Amino acid sequence: MIKARGLSKTFRVHKKEAGLKGSLRALFAREWTTVHALKGVDLDVGAGEIVGLVGANGAGKTTLVKALSGILYPSGGTAEVLGHVPWQRKNEFRRQIALIMGQKAQLWWDLPAGDGFMLLREIYQVPKDRFRANLDALVEALQIRDKLGIQIRRLSLGERMKMELIAALLHQPKVVFLDEPTIGLDLAAQRAIRNFILEYRRRENPAMILTSHYMEDIERLCERIVLMRDGELVYDGPRVKLVSAYASHKVLTAHLRVGETPADGPPRPEAGRAPGEILEWNGTQLKVKVDRADAAAAASHLLQTYPVADLSIEEEDIGTVIEAMLGKKGAVA
Repeated sequence: MIKARGLSKTFRVHKKEAGLKGSLRALFAREWTTVHALKGVDLDVGAGEIVGLVGANGAGKTTLVKALSGILYPSGGTAEVLGHVPWQRKNEFRRQIALIMGQKAQLWWDLPAGDGFMLLREIYQVPKDRFRANLDALVEALQIRDKLGIQIRRLSLGERMKMELIAALLHQPKVVFLDEPTIGLDLAAQRAIRNFILEYRRRENPAMILTSHYMEDIERLCERIVLMRDGELVYDGPRVKLVSAYASHKVLTAHLRVGETPADGPPRPEAGRAPGEILEWNGTQLKVKVDRADAAAAASHLLQTYPVADLSIEEEDIGTVIEAMLGKKGAVA
């Protein structure tokens, strides 16, 4: 559904100079510099996939999404989305995609969401029966039917984001671009939108690209991760492979039986038998960080040393893994 080959994008930007002299000089003789936002990106996304596009600010994530959705014309390379060249922006192409940006709104601020949806039905020429069925399904899934008659500007941020999702998906797009869809939302709203996206994927089977700085979005929604750094793809593969290959530690959490824990904290480990770095100890819970290879031995040590009621072993947080990989040079295998 989505195919990009050698996609590149450069921008000429004004080189800013500090101070009053620099500002005055820029009025008459500006200096320009070239920024390479995308550098030969190759990407394939099939039906039913949710690909997590991850990277630091300025890595090129939003530029790539804008190029694939037809907003930006690239400097080089080719791309096809549903058999169309995105930047030609043909109506047949635009009727089959959706772009949801957490920091941009498409609904009219002073109109109720219900009225905005009616306008979008006319724009996309959605048949009335299909429009009503789609709207009912989306409203029910997001549990926001009682807000359809309220002006957008009077809704909370989470409610507005739900309305934006409905607006983007009313025409049943086959390709969905999600750029920071949960930014600024509270935990309950984030959870509701994640569940909705998973349900929509199950029901409609679209190709989806998601960018997010919330690692829980990536862990919950994406089985495949594309990692970007300075306009280049440095990793494209399963999330679990990234974690298993590059997470150097595991975290063991032991919940202790109440009334049986040492009053002065965990006993000092014997030489050579330290369970790892102690991350947390509050009298009822002991959390330690250990090398992956030592996880089994550390678990055995905790079970023999402490009155453990429950023990869990977790992978290192994916955000920590990605942050470590972004700091490395070269592509990630």
